[in-house]
This record gives sequence, C-alpha cells and structure tokens, in this order.
Amino acid sequence: MTPKNIDTIDTLELTSSSTDDAQWVGGYFTYGGEGAEASTTVYFAVPPGKRLGRHTDTAEETQFILSGSGDLLLDDGPKPLRPGDVVVLTEGTFHDLHNTGSEDLRVLGFFSAPGVEQHWSEEVWEPGDLKVTGTPNTPGGS
Repeated sequence: MTPKNIDTIDTLELTSSSTDDAQWVGGYFTYGGEGAEASTTVYFAVPPGKRLGRHTDTAEETQFILSGSGDLLLDDGPKPLRPGDVVVLTEGTFHDLHNTGSEDLRVLGFFSAPGVEQHWSEEVWEPGDLKVTGTPNTPGGS
C-alpha cells in the first residue's frame, strides 16, 4: 500500500439537524476493497465545544487520540481524553466524544471489519437526513 496522509484523504463535514452541538469532519483512509481486506481506518475531528454524536458501531473500534482534549461519553459516565490515549470500544457500545478543549479533537479510529456502519441514537446528519453512516462499501456508506 502507498502511504496516505491525513491532508490527502477525502473528508466530509457533517452537522446534526436534530441537536445544536454535534458536528464533525472525517474520512476513511482504508476499508475493505480500498487498501484493506479485513479492517477499516478512519480519521475524524470534532471542533471545540462540539460532540461527535451518540452512536454504536457495527465493529469493534480502537481510537487513538492525536490531539485536543475531551471526554469519552459512555453510559457509565464521562472519561477524560488527551493526546496519546487509546480507547477500545466493543461492537454495540454506545459512545460519544465531547471536545472540551480549545482546538480540534483529532482521532484515528481502527475498526476490526472491512466495512462498518455508525447507528446514531439522536443525531440526524446533513447533508442527507442520515441516521446511519458508514464506509462506502456498506448500505449506510458516506
């Protein structure tokens, strides 16, 4: 595989039409059939004061915090995050990220499947009134 840089991946900015504090930008480095056979790699950034949005994923996700600070919001309460932290979220675990800092909360996510969907509990994403998002090789693909 030829190395890919964050600055060269195609990204999409999503803003929730159902809440006023969920917004993020992100894009996929790899997924099944596009640079990977059995995994997915995503980059995303959450602006200061915003949330990623509460959701579950259809595959286990390992998140690596690149920069920024915030809270991982789980059903059992918030967990503080800072650069260098790693979090493993099992398939089906509801989670959210809230940026509590003054710069973008930047994250690399690694999924244990060649395709993955995010099922949002509250958010409806624009453009497109989306309640499900995912890799381009899934029905919810974005």
